[in-house]
Amino acid sequence: MKASDISQLIAVSRPTLHPSGRRAIVAMSRPDLQANATVGQLWTIPITGHAAPRRLTRGFHDAAPQFSPDGRLIAFLRRGMSGPPQLYVVDGTGGEPVQVTDQRLGVSEFCWSPDGRTLAFVSRVPEQGRYGTVDGLEPNAEPPRRLSTLKYRENGVGYTTDRRAQVFIVTAPDVWAEPMIVAAPTADGVEHPVSVVAEPTQLTDFDADHSSVSFSPDGKQLAFVAARHPRRDTDLRCNVFLLDLEPVGAPSDSVSTDAAPTDITGKHGNYAVQHAVFAPDGSLFFIAQNVGRSGRDFVGKNASLFVIDAESSTPRRLTDPESIDLGEGGSTITPFEAGGVLVQNRTRGTVQLIHVATDGSIESISRGAAIEVTGVASVGTTIVISYADATTAGDVGVYQNGAMRRITDFSAPLRATGIVQATELTIDGRDGYPIHGWVFVPEGDGPHPVLLNIHGGPFAQYSVHLFDEAQVYADAGYVVVMCNPRGSAGYGQAHGRSIRRAMGTVDLYDVLDFVQGAIEATPQADPDRVGIMGGSYGGYLTAWTIAHDQRFTASIVERGFLDPEMFAGTSDIGSFFGDEYVGTDPEKVRAQSPQAVIDSVSTPTLVLHSEDDLRCPLSQAERYYAGLKRRGVDSELVVFPGENHELSRAGLPRHRLERFEIILEWWARHLPTDSNSVKK
Repeated sequence: MKASDISQLIAVSRPTLHPSGRRAIVAMSRPDLQANATVGQLWTIPITGHAAPRRLTRGFHDAAPQFSPDGRLIAFLRRGMSGPPQLYVVDGTGGEPVQVTDQRLGVSEFCWSPDGRTLAFVSRVPEQGRYGTVDGLEPNAEPPRRLSTLKYRENGVGYTTDRRAQVFIVTAPDVWAEPMIVAAPTADGVEHPVSVVAEPTQLTDFDADHSSVSFSPDGKQLAFVAARHPRRDTDLRCNVFLLDLEPVGAPSDSVSTDAAPTDITGKHGNYAVQHAVFAPDGSLFFIAQNVGRSGRDFVGKNASLFVIDAESSTPRRLTDPESIDLGEGGSTITPFEAGGVLVQNRTRGTVQLIHVATDGSIESISRGAAIEVTGVASVGTTIVISYADATTAGDVGVYQNGAMRRITDFSAPLRATGIVQATELTIDGRDGYPIHGWVFVPEGDGPHPVLLNIHGGPFAQYSVHLFDEAQVYADAGYVVVMCNPRGSAGYGQAHGRSIRRAMGTVDLYDVLDFVQGAIEATPQADPDRVGIMGGSYGGYLTAWTIAHDQRFTASIVERGFLDPEMFAGTSDIGSFFGDEYVGTDPEKVRAQSPQAVIDSVSTPTLVLHSEDDLRCPLSQAERYYAGLKRRGVDSELVVFPGENHELSRAGLPRHRLERFEIILEWWARHLPTDSNSVKK
């Protein structure tokens, strides 16, 4: 795979299943270099028979499909070439979609009511005088923001306190009705305005962001997740709330909004809730971290599944966080007709599908397969998943008779570009600790230069899915080495928490020992030509490593957490992340800071960053680069305009291509290969 092949990186959304279980709908998206945007449409996929998948919609970017409970309709989000995504509904067999919302800042999520008559959705509500609420008032002419909280911005969003995400309800449109016709002008000049969409009813109006909406089976209540407690600005707690909807089944414009939501989890534990869903029997399941008495103890904490039984008010924990990880990585809750729910467990570089019964018993559905399950839908005994593995960036499979059968092959064009298969390795570190990872070896006998890649997080993992970074570098002639050192997710909480207030200790040893072991196990690797690179936490550990080990020919530090002392007050997570990971004692913070040991760096270093990165702000890169330059280190700073922390995964396609080209040019300069050398 070459950098220009990123247009073949097809991603598949969480599927939705027709009530018959005979067909699924997914949104298929990909970066498009011509449009310089991510584009995608809905596809219908037969579960039985031999019919091929077919495109159902033709929008610029259609996403997040959901069948109505009776299967007659499909709701989804549509974004045009400009403007935010809005909610649309289309006939379940296809046709012209009908627009449901016209929210100024768009819609982020939604769900159907049990009777299919209404939809609940989440949308940011702009403060009057901002974000285009006044025609002609440019952003730089808006009044000043007066801030009194620590948390007021979010990477990829910007300011949040003046555009909170609120919950709405709206009547589902009649997609078979007579289309709305705009009246022609009349001689008297009287205008006859026509509303294109129904007016939604806003159900929440509180200074907090709301998410994860779910109707109760009888439609009388709506659950959502929010941090509405007094200490929400200084902790990470987030709870499940219930809102009574009266009168039941009435059009959205007659639903009462007088009732205050009820917090049903806050008094039972120190939860940071990520997702909540009602089951058909009235039980409410949710996924949450236990963030401790401080409400901030999140480092290396695995999220667990809880249930509030229909006849109870006390949550019961169903999964053990020591052995099951339902956290970062996109686990969702899918009710299973036989009882319990389906969730996704992050483990050893995979994401497994498991069934959790209400008594806490667990059955593995994916049975340890080398896959990453990214979405699930279930009807009866039929289970459909979206997934990625070593040969696909995104496809759809169905479980039948205990085995998964792939029913799409969206990544066939990507495989045709040439895919390098990884070799899985476990290396014993200097203290005997096992370090798990992968090595990608390019064609030819070598010796090939080596690139040690370090992932972000740090509580994340490299996975078995087809990874564009590894493929592009291997195609360019490099042995690519990736591992999940201590601090990573997927290997138990002790593994993840081992670097809490001890960053740059055992994680440093693990990446050094793994790359050394991988080189020794790979005859084609050149031990004398080794580069190192990483992003976010990977940028941190790259910068830390080159200050403590001089073996590397060159390095790339991308979107790094480089200066913990400057993180608070500049990062969107600065109010808690540094405190929990490196502590608050000034001497100990400096003892874990790449900026503080910059005098020890002599390795040529490319510093890559995004201009609008609010997670690891640009100042982190600028200070680090200036420190290198002032000390005479061969270094370069590259700043991508308009991009945020997600550049490599979700940036503009042309920026993603240019990023690859810049990275390859740097390696061509310092670690040339037959396939990647500086052109004379």
